[in-house]
Amino acid sequence: MVGRLTQQERRAARVRRALKARAFGRPRLSVFRSHKNIYVQIIDDEKGVTLAAASTLDPKVKGTLKTGGDIGAAAVVGKLIAERAKSAGISDVVFDRGGYLYHGRVKALADAAREGGLNF
Repeated sequence: MVGRLTQQERRAARVRRALKARAFGRPRLSVFRSHKNIYVQIIDDEKGVTLAAASTLDPKVKGTLKTGGDIGAAAVVGKLIAERAKSAGISDVVFDRGGYLYHGRVKALADAAREGGLNF
């Protein structure tokens, strides 16, 4: 039996449905944020595979941050995902904010990923 969806799940599904309609084969840059950390993945929805991932828990990043739940940490993760996408040969993606407002940490991550060379 399928239960009722929460408001967050409905928002995320609505955003994702609109993205898939206009993705045209581009991979999806998916963001998840918790209170303490932020996570980002580049996903190929046609194959169902994660092509690149980064988070504030990454050993490369974790030692340099005071906390993983602020705008500065999101910017560092945005630059890291852009580097990993370049090394995987990805330059164009579709940004999936996952139902979160495009503000604060989500916006900082997106801006840093754009500065790093991702196009969306």
